[in-house]
Amino acid sequence: MSTATDTRITTASVTAALFETDAYKLGHRELYPEGTTGILANYTNRGSRLEGVTKVVHFGLQAFLQSYCIEAFAPFFAADEDEAVDEYEANLTAILGPNTIQSDHIRALHRKGYLPLVFRGLPEGTRVPLRVPTFTIENTEPEFFWLVNYIETVLSASVWHPSTTATIADTYRQVLNEAAEKTGSAPEFVNWQLHDFSYRGMTGTPAAAASGAGHLLSFTGSDSLATLDWVRRYYPSAAGADNGQVLGSIPATEHSVMCAGISESSELDTFSRILDKNPAGNVSVVSDTEDFWKVLNEILPTLKGRITRRDGKLVIRPDSGDPADIICGTMSRPGAIFTAQVRTEERDPEFFGAVQLLWKHFGGTKNSKGYMVLDPSVGLIYGDSITLDRAKDIWARLERLGFASENIVFGVGSFSYQYVTRDTFASAIKATWAKIKNKTYNLLKDPVTDNGTKKSATGRLAVIRNADGELVQIEKATPEQEAVSLLEPVWADGQFIRRQSLADVRAVLGNIA
Repeated sequence: MSTATDTRITTASVTAALFETDAYKLGHRELYPEGTTGILANYTNRGSRLEGVTKVVHFGLQAFLQSYCIEAFAPFFAADEDEAVDEYEANLTAILGPNTIQSDHIRALHRKGYLPLVFRGLPEGTRVPLRVPTFTIENTEPEFFWLVNYIETVLSASVWHPSTTATIADTYRQVLNEAAEKTGSAPEFVNWQLHDFSYRGMTGTPAAAASGAGHLLSFTGSDSLATLDWVRRYYPSAAGADNGQVLGSIPATEHSVMCAGISESSELDTFSRILDKNPAGNVSVVSDTEDFWKVLNEILPTLKGRITRRDGKLVIRPDSGDPADIICGTMSRPGAIFTAQVRTEERDPEFFGAVQLLWKHFGGTKNSKGYMVLDPSVGLIYGDSITLDRAKDIWARLERLGFASENIVFGVGSFSYQYVTRDTFASAIKATWAKIKNKTYNLLKDPVTDNGTKKSATGRLAVIRNADGELVQIEKATPEQEAVSLLEPVWADGQFIRRQSLADVRAVLGNIA
């Protein structure tokens, strides 16, 4: 029996892009009314499961257009016509049995050499109110009306997640901005105050990269390195232009490093060695591998001279327990009464929490609004179990204790960015208009059994700003209304009409200067 590794390479499918859809869509071309020559569909976020969030950040369409409409179809258009059609027919038969769908439309598409579609959209980075379309899709040639909703599946799957992450990150950003303003923290520091730790909890590298880019619209701190290539590939800067800093991080330990060091010598020696290896600059050390309170009350004071003389910050990272209690102490819990009980930081460190223990041992200054800021040689980051509600609770507790919000950086993980679905914002693609036998029809989905969420828009669509400057939808739009619509052509017939860099998208959103 052979034990050799199987190194066979499977030949790539040239029709793979055509099968990135739901199987039931394969035969829809014949199910539309005879004489259909035009379909217009739109992508809209119809509702919100996040309290207080009523606008969704538009992001991810440009990446889809490049990765799917151009790159994924390149092997199909480059292949021999008969080879491509034969492969399509073989796959179709394997899926549905005897081929009743035929393949003339696939042969015709191959001869075009591009997808005859036009996408019209708002600028990416726009905060779009619920029930206002973000972009539309329409065929540019009558023969290919079937393509519009054929690509719905892969289009929806490609766009909803980066857009949802961008919206959640934007929500974090608004809360952080408010905390910084209230407690006198530097607004530019907020760029680094939420760090993306979500990669390991994602469903794979493509999801981590796309979601990570959504995070980067509002923050620059990230450890999701897969996002770098994604951004450079799909949101590159123009020749000679600058995308700004895409992401940044700092050297940091993990528990394997700390466990190995503690086993070989001691935790004090491990901290000392880390400082030796990082004589300057910021460095983060996970500090609860054994006794977090011992680190704060014994190890760090022992190394205080070395820490304060460094040109850089030693960032302490607790990684377990209740985040708010660990950072701010149980004394800061809502409703707690500050009493004159006999307590000391050494005997009851949980009562005081990490930020007050660092203040005791390293001190700091008070800012212009009277809030305490830790000495620049030390800081805190917490990257476990952070949610919007927990973040708000921690910032409220810090304020109650008299500390500025900049004393803490949060690492946000897959709970915030992966524990979501397409239904988080009820994101959907629906057809609203059709042309059949030279007559036009306004399409409408309005189930009597629904609560109104699934009711679609109808007719040709336009988006304008009302007298208050808010984006609003116009249904059954006239040609004149479409002409002034903010849904402008982005891509048509295989070519980009408008492209945005990451810097452009960030500028539209306005969170990162």
